[in-house]
Amino acid sequence: MADRATTVPHEPGPAPQPVRAPGAPEPAARPGGRRVALLALAPLTLLAVASWSGRWVRPSGDEWCFLPVVRDGGVAALVDTFYAKDNGRVVNALLVGAYARFDVAGHQWFPLLSGFLMLGILWAVTAAALRRAAVTAPAGTAPLVAAVTAVLFLFASRNTYKTFFWPAASVSHTLPPVLACAAALPLLRARTRSGRRLAVATVGVAGALMATLSEETTVVAVLVLAAAWLLAGRIAGARMRPFLRRWCAAGLAGALLGGVLLYTSPGLRIRRERHDAATSQLFAPDSLLGALEGFARILGMLLTHWPYLAAVAVGVLLALLTRPTGDAPPRPPRGAAPLAAAGAVVFLLSGYLCTLLAYPVFGGHVTSSTRIWNDFLFLYLVLLVGAGVLLGRAVRRRVRRTGPPLVAAAAVCAVVCAALLVDLVHLDTAMRARAQAWERQDRSLRAAAAAGARTAPYTPLVIARMTEPFDAHGTPRWSAPCVAHYYHLDHVTRGTRRP
Repeated sequence: MADRATTVPHEPGPAPQPVRAPGAPEPAARPGGRRVALLALAPLTLLAVASWSGRWVRPSGDEWCFLPVVRDGGVAALVDTFYAKDNGRVVNALLVGAYARFDVAGHQWFPLLSGFLMLGILWAVTAAALRRAAVTAPAGTAPLVAAVTAVLFLFASRNTYKTFFWPAASVSHTLPPVLACAAALPLLRARTRSGRRLAVATVGVAGALMATLSEETTVVAVLVLAAAWLLAGRIAGARMRPFLRRWCAAGLAGALLGGVLLYTSPGLRIRRERHDAATSQLFAPDSLLGALEGFARILGMLLTHWPYLAAVAVGVLLALLTRPTGDAPPRPPRGAAPLAAAGAVVFLLSGYLCTLLAYPVFGGHVTSSTRIWNDFLFLYLVLLVGAGVLLGRAVRRRVRRTGPPLVAAAAVCAVVCAALLVDLVHLDTAMRARAQAWERQDRSLRAAAAAGARTAPYTPLVIARMTEPFDAHGTPRWSAPCVAHYYHLDHVTRGTRRP
């Protein structure tokens, strides 16, 4: 994207020649690549600031239990623990082990690496989708769309710490939707027979791996693939339709295989028994109604969360900045309304099913457990961007000068990024205070263990409503023995002094 504008080729075959009505206005000139790149600096800066704040991340929650296992037995021991005892998610254990093997440093580097990995995936998918759509766009359009979508997904959350900074939650609920999106890259880039075979094989493997990484994201992916298979006639032309359906079928088959591996694992059976959450209970009236009520509250919060307006705004920018190859006037895709309606149905159904899967474990707290929203929240943001594209095309057909709508959409994105930056600064302050107290307590506990103590006090260091080894009344929680194990102690007691 070094040129001022990127020209995207047509699909093979003759291109229809545009016919402009007499007196119809020429499409408004698009801003140059420098202006688009300048606008993209706002979300990119936000991502860089958040990544720099990652230096204050310290272990908490589930990680107290992961770290001693990896320290004593390596990543293989954690994989065995997940498969045989905890939840059956083998790929999840591999990713957790990848950062846990570096102890505290792994937690500090995780936000930087995961954040820019997700940005890179979204950037690549957006650029490939523009090429597949045969449009031209100023240089910087793809990174702009990708960066705005990424920062909304990561930082517009009602609990950014659990979404982005807490590695355990990110591995289970934040990374998976974006990794699933990456499986579409070979599909979008396939031009030859070998490319199509690679795309089919890739989505099959991705489906199997995803099922043992995140159950909720797999549910969303299965519904998206099923809808794409059913609506292939509206999505692709006659030549591409059989390939798209084979691709969807391969993804569904892979997810089914992975689901079988997951649900036959001893770990998942033990997890269900531990939480009294047998599969049959998912379909009990109390679970069905409780999950429906919980998802209704979640949906209300999502629909009224104003920063997500930036997703619509960046969709408008995308529509106004792009132009079909040649000079054909922009038109909505064939059957845009049915596709939009199908997307809304898939989102609602997937959101409810994800809530239902989590309900036996979280119960009424499923509404406040915001990290589990991320499995279907990413689809929601993609749909908002798509709605913005349709809105932008409607504006472009009806407005002679597209300058004011461009400025308005850019302003919305800038204001949202500024608001999210303020929130990140406050969170950085809280994270720094916790990190400093954590370091002091860490030195104290290690010194006590080195001196031969078998018991030592631990003072809870709460941030972002994270679970600590002791509650406010001093009652030990499930992670208290893990903290003792991490520091080579027999027990930890509830400390009263601030570290």
